[in-house]
Amino acid sequence: MIGSCVVRTATPGDAAALSRLRYEFRSQQREPAEEAATFLARCQMWMAERLKDDSDWHCWVADEDGEIVGNLWLCRIEKLPNPVAEPEQHAYVTNVYVVPERRDGGIGALLIEAALEWCRRENVDAVLLWPSERSRPFYGRYGFSVRDDLFALRPAGG
Repeated sequence: MIGSCVVRTATPGDAAALSRLRYEFRSQQREPAEEAATFLARCQMWMAERLKDDSDWHCWVADEDGEIVGNLWLCRIEKLPNPVAEPEQHAYVTNVYVVPERRDGGIGALLIEAALEWCRRENVDAVLLWPSERSRPFYGRYGFSVRDDLFALRPAGG
């Protein structure tokens, strides 16, 4: 908790606010290819479905007096059964976002710490993410690093 900001697990009722944050986050990086209202409706439906209890998706929000000012999404990736002593799941962290006026005050730290605590409890083998140049030092403080044993391919371009 920082001031009146608390980190909590998101619910389907948060989907409208979270879809607005997603639009804000991504449209700052690139020109949107979809009308805002169309995207918000589509994203809100997607998020509400994935925030149900039986989903592999999890989201933590930074809630400041009833307003969501940051979020972090995580998807559990199930691994094939393994006969060796190795956890059988990974986690993919994405869409880590704090509204600009609340950045650099510890909210991002609260979000990543909540997600990493969940990963420890759930016995996750590896946590994967694609950092921006700006966020690399932040994730480095939590032990994330560039790996030499991971390949990536972008078959759709990008």
